[in-house]
Amino acid sequence: MATIADVARLAGVSRSTASYALSGKRSISQEVRERVLAAVEELGYTPNAGARALATAQTRVIGLFAQFLEDEFAPAMLQYMLGVSDTARELGYDILLVTDADGPSALRRITDSRMVDGVVLLNVADRDPRLPVLRAAGQPGALVGLPEDCTGLDVFDLDFPEAGRLMVDQLADLGHRELILVSQPEHVVERGGAYVWRLRDAAQEEAARRGVTLHAVYGSSHQPEIGNELHQLLDAHPGATGLLLNNEAAAAALPTVLNARGLSSPAHYSVIGRYSEDFARTFSLPFSFIESAPDRLGAMAVRQLVRRIESAAGQRDPYVTRLISPELKDRGSTQPPRP
Repeated sequence: MATIADVARLAGVSRSTASYALSGKRSISQEVRERVLAAVEELGYTPNAGARALATAQTRVIGLFAQFLEDEFAPAMLQYMLGVSDTARELGYDILLVTDADGPSALRRITDSRMVDGVVLLNVADRDPRLPVLRAAGQPGALVGLPEDCTGLDVFDLDFPEAGRLMVDQLADLGHRELILVSQPEHVVERGGAYVWRLRDAAQEEAARRGVTLHAVYGSSHQPEIGNELHQLLDAHPGATGLLLNNEAAAAALPTVLNARGLSSPAHYSVIGRYSEDFARTFSLPFSFIESAPDRLGAMAVRQLVRRIESAAGQRDPYVTRLISPELKDRGSTQPPRP
């Protein structure tokens, strides 16, 4: 395995110069820096993490705190985790994945031990108990998900209220007057999953403004429960002509449900979901959808976090709350309702 001494020898510089060229701790000429980087590339040199941490007080590790919860659809959570880990790797950081059920204790243990340079939180609740711990930590933090109080943290999320309005408007503009909105399980709301009610409440307000009847219900996150619930919903609301899905499990189950009833979209129901393009591809979903952009949100959180970790200017920057505008991906699953 190559060492910093090997890099220095190949580049024709001292060991300390090679180290400074890689760490950026001192001003090194561009010509020397390029020679050192070329030697690193040729030798496949990777700095020793322990030595680097001692020398720079940095671990080049980001803590990713996430949970696979029973009442959420696990494949959807993986999309957010991939967005974080891919961008961290691109920027030269490793990921420490923490899935401890006791989030505050785990966060305190990881940050107090200086095992990470910064933290990204997923599964963010409206009043998340981890947030006071993160604000008190010595490392910066970024959230994918909007809490009630964003003070002292960088926050990135989809604009869920705007997504709800957009879903309703798309079908109202086509002439639909009765819709069904299937949200995540009720337990998600009870534990603080505010994205559920943010989209639902905005959709209900927009439906009322447009003179549209909207049946807003909670749905399960697993089969066969969600499939059975979709059958019951279609039976209970025979006048509905459009389905809005803020529930990935419902979107994955709907093609089978429609097929079992001899129905299709958009001939019998116009359908709009809310999930990612990768999710749609994985489950071969034919429906138009609002892009939930997990990879983009994860990348934004990591880039902002690394900026705070690596630069004095980044540490002084005001904290940001950025909500990305919803984007509708048209897959041809909507049309005016049949007479």
